Amino acid sequence: MIDLRLLREDPDRVRASQRARGEDVALVDSLLSADERRRSSGVRFDELRAEQKALGKLIPKASGDEKAELLEKASRLAADVKAADAEREAADAETQELLLKLGNLIHPDVPVGGEEDFVTLETHGTIRDFGAEGFEPKDHLELGQILGAIDVERGAKVSGSRFYFLTGVGALLELALVNAALAQATAAGFTPMLTPALVRPQSMAGTGFLGQAAQDVYHLADDDLYLVGTSEVPLAAYHMDEIIDVDRLPLRYAGFSPCFRREAGSHGKDTRGIFRVHQFDKVEMFSYVTPEDSQAEHQRLLEWEKQWLTSLELPFRVIELASGDLGSSAARKFDCEAWVPTQGKYRELTSTSDCTEFQSRRLQIRFRDGKQVRPLATLNGTLCAVPRTIVAILENHQQPDGSVRVPEVLRPYLGGREVLEPVAT
Repeated sequence: MIDLRLLREDPDRVRASQRARGEDVALVDSLLSADERRRSSGVRFDELRAEQKALGKLIPKASGDEKAELLEKASRLAADVKAADAEREAADAETQELLLKLGNLIHPDVPVGGEEDFVTLETHGTIRDFGAEGFEPKDHLELGQILGAIDVERGAKVSGSRFYFLTGVGALLELALVNAALAQATAAGFTPMLTPALVRPQSMAGTGFLGQAAQDVYHLADDDLYLVGTSEVPLAAYHMDEIIDVDRLPLRYAGFSPCFRREAGSHGKDTRGIFRVHQFDKVEMFSYVTPEDSQAEHQRLLEWEKQWLTSLELPFRVIELASGDLGSSAARKFDCEAWVPTQGKYRELTSTSDCTEFQSRRLQIRFRDGKQVRPLATLNGTLCAVPRTIVAILENHQQPDGSVRVPEVLRPYLGGREVLEPVAT
């Protein structure tokens, strides 16, 4: 959530942010009105309580008609205090409810627009010319079947559409990717974490995933627990309700977890293979920093993502997402998109978001700097979303016979294997 003081002092900035997101601008005025009622009802309650306390001191000293009159006044005042307290609580609840619906303030450099209005910042690597090499590239699913690495038919039989098995070298390739990603993160100073896949509602809501993303979240109603769509959620909630000494910042965690997504809004999209699935594993970077350091940390996370994709020898580009394509918690977001040869376009492999103080305010995470205690900033960045990375590796490093060259960074985690060979059928 945003700072209410900022809302009062510069409501036009908040309106502009909502407008750029394509969200309800009227929410700002509704929130201002509720906040005003909250503050005025709080003042009235305090005044009535002070009057009630003063009256309580007079009653023991009075007698006769005066005492009876004071007691009658005290009775009326008690009813007024109760009504004022109820009004204050109702106004506070309305303010909090509206505040939770408001997206984070967009960074001023974010391009305004929708999904197609991103800005390309840089490109890396060379796209292979398969025509010049004399063969037509196979897609990742065909390659996965040739290698005995991917089985979507049995995945669908066992669990339904958008589920899959990684088999043989496919399973080994996932483990290699995870271990190589965690090795890079650990070398960069991240603490490796294995995180819970189920979280309480306050953890999910605190990170902003029960707003516009709620349709993609799996909820276990009997337990009132949510399956996480990313380890960002438990990593953000890890320090919930805590005050962290500034000397401990930055705190950086690399979480490995399964991720679960309904993909409710993607009907008919990427139905072939394992690019868009309901369950996958991911290594996620997460940082806690001072608000003053969040923009620099955002660039650092992006550099670590670029380092990872470069080590996998993948051609990719870096884009900045437009305002209407940001999640509610992100003030700014960069994606790294790898080239997928059989699709003839770049597709998202990693993303990194600066959430400024939005999540920490919701989760009550603060830092102490001397005598000052205030909200810190949180950031997240994908290091390796496994299935999409496998898609990119298989397609970009395939050879005419259906074998796939293993990027050098992964070879130590695959027993020194340089090539994934087709299996006999």
